[in-house]
Formats: sequence, C-alpha cells, structure tokens
Amino acid sequence: MNENEEYREKAVIVGVDWPGSPWPVESSLQELSRLIDTVGAEVVASTTQRLEAPNARTFVGSGKAAEITELCHAYAADMVVFDDELTPSQQSNLEKIVGRDIKVFDRTALILDIFALHATTREGRLQVRLAQNQYLYPRLRGMWAHLASNRMGGGVGSRFGEGESQLEVDRRMVRKRISSIKRELAQLDRVRSVQREGRYSSSTFKIALAGYTNAGKSSLINRFTGSDVLSYDKLFATLDATTRKLKLPEGRVVTVTDTIGFIRKLPTTLIESFKSTLDEINGADLIVHVIDCTSDEVSYQVQTVEDVLDQIGASRIERLTVFNKIDALESEERLKQLKNAHPTALFVSAHTGEGVDELLGRIANVAASHGNYLEVVIPYDRGDLTALAHKRCHIVSQSHEEDGTHMRLYAPDDCAHLFKNCK
Repeated sequence: MNENEEYREKAVIVGVDWPGSPWPVESSLQELSRLIDTVGAEVVASTTQRLEAPNARTFVGSGKAAEITELCHAYAADMVVFDDELTPSQQSNLEKIVGRDIKVFDRTALILDIFALHATTREGRLQVRLAQNQYLYPRLRGMWAHLASNRMGGGVGSRFGEGESQLEVDRRMVRKRISSIKRELAQLDRVRSVQREGRYSSSTFKIALAGYTNAGKSSLINRFTGSDVLSYDKLFATLDATTRKLKLPEGRVVTVTDTIGFIRKLPTTLIESFKSTLDEINGADLIVHVIDCTSDEVSYQVQTVEDVLDQIGASRIERLTVFNKIDALESEERLKQLKNAHPTALFVSAHTGEGVDELLGRIANVAASHGNYLEVVIPYDRGDLTALAHKRCHIVSQSHEEDGTHMRLYAPDDCAHLFKNCK
C-alpha cells in the first residue's frame, strides 16, 4: 500500500433473507455496503442465510457463525457488520466466536456512527448523542465481567459484588447522561418552537422536502433558492433541518425546509431523538417527496418514506411527488416507464435545472389554493387592518395610493373576512 494512502478498515457483511420481507436481501446488503463506504471502510466479503427466526444465541446459525469467522481470517477483516439489529447477548457471543480483535456490530450502530460523523449543529450533535446512549444502555451488561477475575474468594454470591456495582455505576452514569441531553434538547426545542410558531402564525406557506437519503433534496433546495446547503453523493450528508425563503413565479415568498433523509430499518431511537427536526415536516403545508429515479429500488424507497411519514403523523399533509436526477438516467425508455407508472409525478434534474420551473409552477398552484387571495385598498385611517395584514397575511405587493394602501395578499381563513369592505 502506498504510504500516502489512508488505511481503510475491512468489513464482512451479513444479511438474512427473511420470509415475506419487503426488501430483497441483496439490495439491502448493497445499501449496507454504501453505509460502510460512507464511514470510510470497505466491504471485502458478504454472506447471507435464510432464516425463519433469529438464533437466540448468535442471531445466525452456528454453521454460518463459523463461516463468518473463516471469512474474517481469510480477508484479514477488522469488523463484521450485520444488516439487522443484534441483541447485546448475540453481539457478545459472536465476538467470542470470531475473536476479540474483530469488531462485531449491527446496522443500527453503523447508522449512529454515520450520524455522529455528519452532525454539525449543536442540536444535531445532541440528538445523535441521545440515540447513541439509548442504544448503549442495554448493551452495558457484561462489560465489567473482567473485574470478577480480579477478586479474591469464591462460593455462592462471589459472581456479584464489585463487578455488579461497577456495572450499576456505569448504568447510572448513562441514565444521567440521557436525562441531561434530553433537558438540553428540550431547551433547544423551545427555541425552535418559538421560531416555528412565528412562521406558522405569519400565514407563510411552508414546504418540506422529504425523501430517501441521497435522493438529492439538498441539491434541489440549492437549485430553488441559490443557497449553498451542503450536498454530497453520500448517505446522510444532511442531518440538520435547513429552512430557506423561496420566491415563487407570481412573487409570493414561501419557506422551504430540507430535512433528514430516511432509510430502510431506520432505528427507532433515531426517530425519537430527531423528533424536533422531523416536526418541521409535520408543520408543513406541503410535502415535496423527492425520489432518486436512478435507483433500482424506487418502489421500496418510496414505501420506506411513506411508512416513516405515517409513523410521525405527517401522512395527512398534501404531497407532491418529484423524481429527481433524470439527467443521470441510462435511457429515455426508463424515463417513459416511470412517467407511465407515476402519471401525476413531476420529473426534474436539480443538477441541470430541467423541469424545475414546472415544479415551481405546481408548487405555486398548491400554495394559491391555501389561503385567500385578495386585492384590497386599506384606508389610511384603518391602521389596524394594515398592521393585521403585515402580521397575519402574506403580502405579495403593496403601493400607496390616494384612497389608501393598495395590497395584493393571501389572508388566512380566520381573518380574510375582516378585509371584505376594503375592496
């Protein structure tokens, strides 16, 4: 190896073909490989097994566990990564089988590691730390077993005592850490809630971009707004919700929020930890579901996103389906197939800008259906209505005329009637 080349850890990946699973094990392992590449390691071997139920001791069968050990030695692997979540005891038993110098962990731990790499804001880092500690807590059992061998004496009860005390101390420390992080997140959430309330009460139309990880949401918001939201061809490049103002063709200003990407088997702890970020989706008037049309797993990815949106209570919100990356499609035939299968969807390229104007036009039509478009002249002696317009309505344009202030605006349903005499 060249001295200037950075060493990449080697991984053996393990998948299980479950009966009735909505995802083919091969495609799930391909995604796991991409996750491993995202953290800077490389997959050197993979193996699968068809199971009706996981083995209580080693997750896979004993023969498969022996095969995994042989693969690790043959390829000088540094780690074994399972595509499904392991119990603490399964992880411990597998470590004993493959050898203590080889790390054994699961997809959840890998995703948590990626989130730790990519979290940039204080809130994002706290959310990841919370999920990590919640994942760690049940896995503390047995970590202090080495203390038992250092104690004198034996007999009944000698297997407890110092080691168990140390384990309890460690558990208490993790519980305190979880509580502390939750308090900090609650404080940040209060600040975010105030900001959200300000947006919600202003009648500004709110758009949230949602989609499978690496679908191109950040690239699309950059194309929309000319901003520079971080966008890489990596899974989970963006974790923190980013909100930008967007001016629609008719002059109306709306907000568009880029949110965390979803993925199959997204750990429950992460959904709970990122609740405040996901709340940005729940507060939207329109969800733009962005889909990577170059993926071979479009239907599975779409279903994953729909499942998570349903899980967080956002399935009731109006939706626009957008297929991104049409510039990267291999053939026109594939594009025709997608258009036939999804006749109401829009097809765009955030990279080239193709189809983006049509998308903005569709968003403008949806926004126009929310709220009441009014063109009014507010008399100069009705300063209360002028103040209300600025506080509660979205003003497209205004000018001062002889009879009063001429405004083109969108008014919420609960206050539109107050302007009925100003036309």
